[in-house]
Order: sequence, then C-alpha cells, then structure tokens
Amino acid sequence: MLKCRTVWKKLAPLARASSTVCRQNVRRAGLTNGRIPAQAPAARMSTGPTGQGGENSVYFLLVGAAVLGGGVYAYQTVKGDKKRYQERIDEISSRQQKPTTEEAPATAIQSEPPAVEATETEAVPQTKPQAAPSPEEPSPPAPEAEVVAPSETAEPPAGVGSTPASLKVPSHIPYLLIGGGTASFAAARSIRARDPGARVLIVTDEPDLPYMRPPLSKELWFSDDPSVTETLRFKQWNGKERSIYFQPASFYITPDELDTAENGGVGVLTGKRVVYMDVRGNKVKLDDDSEISYDKCLIATGGIPRNLQVIERAGEEVMKKTTLFRKIEDFRSLDKVSRNIKSITIIGGGFLGSELACALGRRSNESGLEVIQMYPEKGNMGKVLPEYLSNWTTEKVKKEGVKIISEALVKSVTCKDDQLEIQLKDGRLVKTDHIVAAVGLEPNVDLAKSAGLEVDSDFGGYRVNAELQARSNIWVAGDAACFYDIRLGRRRVEHHDHAVVSGRLAGENMTGANKPYWHQSMFWSDLGPDVGYEAIGIVDSSLPTVGVFAKATAKDTPKAATEKSGTGIRSESETEDTASSPVASSSPSPAVGGQRDDYGKGVIFYLRDKVVVGIILWNVFNRMPIARKIIKDGEEHADLNEVAKLFNIHED
Repeated sequence: MLKCRTVWKKLAPLARASSTVCRQNVRRAGLTNGRIPAQAPAARMSTGPTGQGGENSVYFLLVGAAVLGGGVYAYQTVKGDKKRYQERIDEISSRQQKPTTEEAPATAIQSEPPAVEATETEAVPQTKPQAAPSPEEPSPPAPEAEVVAPSETAEPPAGVGSTPASLKVPSHIPYLLIGGGTASFAAARSIRARDPGARVLIVTDEPDLPYMRPPLSKELWFSDDPSVTETLRFKQWNGKERSIYFQPASFYITPDELDTAENGGVGVLTGKRVVYMDVRGNKVKLDDDSEISYDKCLIATGGIPRNLQVIERAGEEVMKKTTLFRKIEDFRSLDKVSRNIKSITIIGGGFLGSELACALGRRSNESGLEVIQMYPEKGNMGKVLPEYLSNWTTEKVKKEGVKIISEALVKSVTCKDDQLEIQLKDGRLVKTDHIVAAVGLEPNVDLAKSAGLEVDSDFGGYRVNAELQARSNIWVAGDAACFYDIRLGRRRVEHHDHAVVSGRLAGENMTGANKPYWHQSMFWSDLGPDVGYEAIGIVDSSLPTVGVFAKATAKDTPKAATEKSGTGIRSESETEDTASSPVASSSPSPAVGGQRDDYGKGVIFYLRDKVVVGIILWNVFNRMPIARKIIKDGEEHADLNEVAKLFNIHED
C-alpha cells in the first residue's frame, strides 16, 4: 500500500500538469470561437498534430500511458508484497519449538493481529449495549482476556528465553519497554494493535519470556505433574490446562531482527538490566554498557520482595536458607527445598504468605512436612479482613495442615547445627529448616535518580499524571506507578488486574490515545479451590466495615466459578458493561457480619466518611462490575443490607 502511494506521488504532478494544459486549451478555443467562423474549430481539429487538438491528444496519450504504467507497477508491487508476506509467515512457522507444542505455529501466524483483535476482544462475549459516556466520565478500559490470557500452547522450549551474548542489540528502537512482566506485555500488545508496524523492544533482567505471576503462588502448587517446575503448565480449578507464559517463543522476533523486520514486531532482550536513563538524550544504558536510544519509553519494572532486617543482618548462612518469593526461579527453588526438608516457616500473613501456607500445607499431609506460618497480626489477613473473618480464615488455614503462630514479632534469626532458630520478642523460640519471607513488595525505582523522575514519598513508585506519564515521552505502569485515583486519591496498586489495565492504557497513550486512567482494578486470592475472594478499592481492616453473609452452596467456590466462566484468571471475565443496570434480589435482608460464625459467602463493605471505598466479595464471583460501580458512584447508603441485594447472594 505504501509503495502504491509513492507511485501516485510521482504521477500526480504529471496528471495535474496535463489537466492544466487541457483547461488552457479549452479557454483558448473559447476565445477563438469569438473571432473566427464556427467551422474553424472543426477544421483545425481535423488538421492533426499541428493544431491545438493535436496537443490535447498528446497529453491524453501521456496520461493514459502513465495510468497504465502505474497500474502495472501497483500489480507487481502487491504481488511482491504477498510473496514476501508468505515468506515471512513460513519463516515464523518454521522456528524451533518443543515437539509437544504442535499448535504453536498457528499461534505464531496470529501474532500480528489487526488492530481490532488485540485489545478489543471481550472475555464475556454477550454484553449489554451501553450509552456513550459523557465527557466528564470517560469510559474506563476494562481488562480483557486477549491481553492477559496466556496462550494455551505458550510453552517456550528450554533455553529460548536467554539472549545469546553475541546477539546484536539495536542501537535505536521506537518503543522501549523496561521490564518483562504483565504490564510490559499488555503495553506491547496494545502498541501493536494501534500501530501494526510498530517495533517494540522489551528489556528484562529475568531469563524468561513474559509470564504471569499469580499461578506461582496458586495453581502450580496443586499440580499433580511431577515435571511442573519445568513445563510450568498447570490445571486451573476448572480442569483446563494452560501455560504460565503469555505467548510461545514464536510470537516474538529476536532483537537484532527489529531493524529489518518489514512488519515490525515485539522483541525481548532477556537477562539484561537498564542501569542508567538519560531523559534528555532519550537513551538508556544496559549493565553491559551498551546503549539504546528510543522515541517513547515505558517503565514497568515492578517491585522487589522485601526482607526482614533481622534476616539480612543474620549473615550469609541464614540468607542461604531464606526464600524471597517473586519469580519462576523462586518457585522452582522453593518446590525443591520443600521436598528435601522437614520444616518450613512462612513469615507474613498477607496474600502471598497465606496462599503459600495453604499450598505447602496440603503437601505436608502427604510428605510429613511441617509448615509454620507466623505474623504480627492476631489472625490471617489481619490487615485486610475484619477481625471476625480473619479469625475464620485462620481456622481454615489450620485445617490445611498449617501451624499458626500469631502476634509474632521476630527479634533475631540464627543458624545452629544446620537449622534456623527464630527468636521472637515475647521469648518464644521457633526452630525450622527454611524461611519464606513474604512481607511485602518494594517498588523498583532504581532509575529515578539518573532519570530525574519523582518518587512518591508516601506510597513509593514513580509519580505519574492521569495519562500515566512521568515525562512527555516516558510512561509508567504496573506496580511501579503511583497514580491519582479520581475516586480514592493517590494510590499504588500491586495486583495483576492493575498491571494489565495500566499497561494496556500506557501502550495506547504511547501511540497517541491520550486517555486518562481511572479504572478501579480488582484483585483476588484463593485459599485453595474451596475458598476464595475478590476485592476492589481500599480494603483496610482499620476502616469501619459492614459484612452481609448468606449460606454457601456447592457453586460458591473458586473451582465452580472458573468452571462457569471458563477462565482461571478471574479478572479476565470482568467487563464494565455488566454493571450498568444491576438488579437487586427480592430476598429478605440478610444477617450482618459478626453475628454469625458461618461465613459461607457474602459481601464486606469498607467505609470512609460513610462512603463505600472498598468491597470484598467472599466466595461471590463474577459480580465485580457491580462493586466497581458502587465505588465509582461514591454515594452514602443508609442501609447496606439493601446494597448487598445487588449482588444476589441469596439466590440458589
């Protein structure tokens, strides 16, 4: 198409010149008609090339020849493009893959979709039409399966993620994405959707291609495949199998191909870290001293697991027996360790610590492994859940085979006789073989100093505007972004759904969309296949809460929810449209939390100044759009029992 346009630019001056001469001839003929007999024009026309009519014939002949030549050239160009396209497809399809991934070539062919496919495919195909939003309320981007869902055949061959040392690093790239996580991948797909010929380079210090992190602490631990640490394929609660990788290796092109790839593509530079950022010069320096200049850049560096200072000060011997859980290599290491020791202690009562405790607790029933979970709060998830529900989940975790030590403040950790001794401040002593420190995440803002970017003093992370910009041509997404929430104030969020939506929006804005970010991201956590919850907004146990509960049925479990929705990543099935007209249940008002001890399923509202700012759906699934709308409205509610009816928790 571009070549046809070039041909036309060459032919256009000739066509315009010919048209001008013809118009001049017409004017001359008109003037002549006023001075000579009417027969004269006819006689001159018949005289041939010596008259004005002959000039017209010459110009018409030239124009006709030019058009014919242009048509022939266009035909040859299109034919050549088709041939090159087919050669490109054949080349992609012939790339080396594992023998088990027979469907990967087909995936590779779809790796460069038309703009409408990559980001506009809804996970829920049937949605109600919604009226166009007003300028004051721009429609928020909803997470979509196309962006976040790993390919079911996305299983890179062994060693494919590592970048050879001899590989040529491009000196310039139009779109540079720093970080290889969910936010970067979502941005890359978004950029390619809006700019199909875009050249995108992802730089990551990990040896792996982009993958999703939630299964590392959830489903992978429940796999019955002995080689799961190598295949990284797992069964969701609904039994459907998938890979942890977003796409197979054939989806990407090598970084040295980016300069010459006719249709652009996404390249991944693995095992490389950006150590310096020159904002004025629009370039970065890698840890091997190579430099890459860019037109537009996304920082999606995520976070680094925190550690306890007492462990860091304890010395190398203690650190060798401590796992900071974040990456694929951490999953593999912890899996191996847990099969060769007698006791393991998880420090931390939050999402990650509780998920790992339940996962390892089930393993303890088979292997005899002692699993201990300790935290400073009174109960499990004590900083998030109201006390009565925290106590309930604590008992649930105990039933999974986990020994709970609450109100535990670590004073020191030492290594004696190849075993760790954890001394608590109240005098208690815990002996264990290995420690998993799950005490939070520190946003990775290493580039802030060299780049001169502002880091938020309260929440951490790079401060960005509503369009996720830190500078005119620099965007930030995912865990590392501190953004302004129009409903809840400035925030920093560390969840999968936020990484997906912020990454995709940053990618759109990098291609000129200029959209504000105001999506209320959700997060979810499962304590095995039977108990799970989804949450949105500010869920802080220090806030006043109102819980409304009902009796659970067999379908009120994470396993049943994934079977119904067809996806294991529950944020994929969320769309804003379904919340446009919620219909309340006609059931009687339910009991309020705290008055009963059977918390089968329910809704917990978190209040600030009598306004709902956070909601947890306890064993209630696929209702997040309703919760999102309640927070968006920001209204005071006289009776939250009536609001709870919107979630239809009393329907069988």
